Amino acid sequence: MIFTKGQVLEVLNKILVPGSDKSVVELNLVKDIEVSEKKIIVNVILPEGNFPFKNSIPKVCEKALKDATNNSTEIVINIVSNIAAGAENGKFSNIKNIIAIASGKGGVGKSTIAANLAVTFAKMGSKVGLIDADIFGPSIPKMFKVEGQRPEVLTENEKTIIKPVENYGVKMLSIGFFSNPGDAIVWRGPMASSALKQLLFDADWGKLDYLFIDLPPGTSDIHLTLVQEVPVTGAIMVSTPQEVAIIDAIKGINMFKGDKVNVPIMGLVENMSWFTPKELPENKYYIFGKDGGKELAEKMEIPFIGQIPIVQGIREGGDNGVPSSVNENSITGIAFAKLAENVAEQIEIRNKTIEPTKKVEMSDSAGCSSH
Repeated sequence: MIFTKGQVLEVLNKILVPGSDKSVVELNLVKDIEVSEKKIIVNVILPEGNFPFKNSIPKVCEKALKDATNNSTEIVINIVSNIAAGAENGKFSNIKNIIAIASGKGGVGKSTIAANLAVTFAKMGSKVGLIDADIFGPSIPKMFKVEGQRPEVLTENEKTIIKPVENYGVKMLSIGFFSNPGDAIVWRGPMASSALKQLLFDADWGKLDYLFIDLPPGTSDIHLTLVQEVPVTGAIMVSTPQEVAIIDAIKGINMFKGDKVNVPIMGLVENMSWFTPKELPENKYYIFGKDGGKELAEKMEIPFIGQIPIVQGIREGGDNGVPSSVNENSITGIAFAKLAENVAEQIEIRNKTIEPTKKVEMSDSAGCSSH
């Protein structure tokens, strides 16, 4: 019996992409199908670099087709790489995905999540940039052990060009590179927004798969400036399971989900989910409560993409300038690798199912609209 292309599609249409209720066919991951008497060839489109299911999806497709043909036909699954850009980038045409990392309040580990996500994506083969947009409390230089470094600033055709600092495979810029570590930055909103624009538009980022933007906690001028100036692919919210953190996280989620901003939420990360002592790695102590972030994600109908425990190594890594994800075999390295896989999956699903994000046009604090 020779299978038709329609029968092959029917088989593949039953294979759901993890984290989605849609099949590989519905998400347009199947590009071409060739059918002959003894062979079925399927070309599958997968994103470049770090797509977490680039190995498992072809295997599942192959097994499903072998079972359907009773192993009587040779099955060949070819992978075609393609990262879909989830934003109409314009000036950022070389940057495929722009991801905001946000939190409702300070102290929940947002910058730690941003730093370790960036490092993990870089280790997985992606080209990654990181902007420390927490203008009043920059911490990225410390976390990457590049304190005291100054980005190279060039002038070409009367235009200022800033060369990002790089470490652990991540290109980064921070206001912390242009101020002394102990200096307080006391700026009004417009000046802080202007600083963010310089980090965005004057930098030579080159080609990037992902540009992560570590936002200040809460909702502020910086957030509004970002969505006004840059077509953000999506936002990741960070919270602890503690109720006081959850209350503020709701405000941040509502800001991004609101009709006036309308930036897709890639998911919620619950940080400090439990404490695990180094000497008792199997034990879990729920210091800040249990599953608060998970319950919030379900309530707000956004993806729940990971839980990161309190481990001494995370604190030590941040203080010593060696993100804990550098050690991919550690408890935290494994946790951040899983988180990165979930983030990559959500970005891919978002880019396949939602129109590219548009910049937001704002006239004043009373209203804004996309264009």
